[in-house]
Amino acid sequence: MEKLDYLIKTLNSEIEIPDGEQEKKDLFRSLMNTWKVSELPSEFYGVQDEYLQEILSAKGITRLEDLTEIDKNIYLWQGDITTLEVDAIVNAANKALLGCLIPLHRCIDNAIHTQAGLQLRKECDEIMKKQGSFEKTGQAKITAGYNLPAKHVIHTVGPIIYRVVEDDDKELLASSYRNCLKLALDNNLKSIAFCCLSTGEFRFPNNLAAEIAVAEVKKFLSENPNADLKVVFNVFKDLDRKLYEDIFSRK
Repeated sequence: MEKLDYLIKTLNSEIEIPDGEQEKKDLFRSLMNTWKVSELPSEFYGVQDEYLQEILSAKGITRLEDLTEIDKNIYLWQGDITTLEVDAIVNAANKALLGCLIPLHRCIDNAIHTQAGLQLRKECDEIMKKQGSFEKTGQAKITAGYNLPAKHVIHTVGPIIYRVVEDDDKELLASSYRNCLKLALDNNLKSIAFCCLSTGEFRFPNNLAAEIAVAEVKKFLSENPNADLKVVFNVFKDLDRKLYEDIFSRK
């Protein structure tokens, strides 16, 4: 509780700290979500990391060797991607690449940045300042994983569907998968976990998104047989698990 008090006060010295533990946790997460990159005392990161590792320990870690292949070098796993120990997890990012700025939002971008810690937003900010423009849809960037069990995070911006899915949207989603896989290969990674890119908040139909994901991953693995790359399709909803199971049952 003292750690939370310190973390909260460091991010906002004027805020009133609630009494309840869950209220404190929610407040700290909200402050993390809305944090604008700035200098923080080195002590802050030490306390933050200790706190986030306690959170991770309580949730438990899932390792690749705990999973079962659904196809050669491909796995399907339903669970919290922020607890998965692989070389890289893929984040469904927005074009600013700084994480979700909405307090306590239930998107995967928010979850990944929250568990990783503020170092992740700081590294993303450095990348974006150097780039000098928003991230283009279908591209990808790699960062460290910080307080995640994953060593790295690969950030990609998938297409947003406003009315109907166009051919360009399909190609952009395929490009997100290809560029994430290429980054994994370029950085000698041996395992990567994909969330359901562009579904949910981005409104890409789940069934079509899953078909594209599987097609791109299988094509990449067949074209790069010496990569020895293991790919995890991470799903959170029962609907998506069933979609992937149906796809692999036909192949």
